[in-house]
Amino acid sequence: MRINHNITALNTYNKLTSNNAATTKSLEKLSSGLKINRAGDNAAGLAISEKMRGQIRGLDQASTNASDGISLLQTAEGALNETHSILQRMRELAVQSANDTNITQDRNEIQAEINQLTAEIDRIGNNTEFNTQKLLNGGLGSKVSDTSTAFGVSGVATINTTGAVSGTYTITASSGNVTLNNGAGRSQTISNIGSGANQLNFTDLGITITTNPAYSEDGLNGTNVQISAGSIKFHIGANSEQNLDVSISDMRASALGVAGLSLTTQSGANAAITTIDTAITAVSTQRSSLGAFQNRLEHTINNLGTSSENLTAAESRIRDVDMAKEMMEFTKNNILSQAAQSMLAQANQQPQGVLQLLQ
Repeated sequence: MRINHNITALNTYNKLTSNNAATTKSLEKLSSGLKINRAGDNAAGLAISEKMRGQIRGLDQASTNASDGISLLQTAEGALNETHSILQRMRELAVQSANDTNITQDRNEIQAEINQLTAEIDRIGNNTEFNTQKLLNGGLGSKVSDTSTAFGVSGVATINTTGAVSGTYTITASSGNVTLNNGAGRSQTISNIGSGANQLNFTDLGITITTNPAYSEDGLNGTNVQISAGSIKFHIGANSEQNLDVSISDMRASALGVAGLSLTTQSGANAAITTIDTAITAVSTQRSSLGAFQNRLEHTINNLGTSSENLTAAESRIRDVDMAKEMMEFTKNNILSQAAQSMLAQANQQPQGVLQLLQ
């Protein structure tokens, strides 16, 4: 028997300390609901779960971004709905003016309304905005960045684009035919162009060319047109460069070709009908594109929600505590701590047995 070192008491004390530490950890986990409260609890699990948390928050924000994108597209599409209505009214007036039952005064009144409607199209194009960003003035669409020709001064006066893809376009003109090639395997030919024509509508490629002053093969042949892309980017993913690029063409009167329409004569009214039909088609194409992007973003939001849900479940399995299991551990450690305290009291009584030997 020894009195300087009570080995039994020391062993019991170590067990008591260990049980108390385990009980404290269980209390911490039960109170926080997390089984990883610090890196020391599970270093690898902490690193993995933090990466997942970043992805989850990124996915949730991307869903919000997509919703904002839908709001922007709805704003633009709503404005174009009104532009459509205006163009339909303009076409109605053009058909009316083409009837020779109208006298000059009647056509002048029709022209006055046409002028006001044209101004309203420009107002819509210039003032429609979302979060101070102009949507329909061509700032979000493809633009002509350069026009050049190997034969001197180009016969091109202006070029309007409506959904044209970026790239270098080449104009070839001969025998009354003009071909526009986008350099990527797509081309369109306008045939039997009469003298004096000053506007070429390449509807398949989304480009309208106005010549200067009127159609001339020598002035057009060999002309290269550089189209650069302009767009608004919707960031719809949790990681970098996960963007959706959306282009919105210039929807003002000049870009649609309806600026300066003259309905004061029967021939002018007839020409205006064709021009307005082209403008209606351009607006319809743009609205269809915006609608397709809206549908795409709605599916994107659904997919982001599913991804976020699955990642949240995975992160929960790593980080969240099983309350029932942890309560079981807490109860076990608590009982062991109480038992160790009782046994420590008994162990501390053992050295007193030495006194019996000294009597």
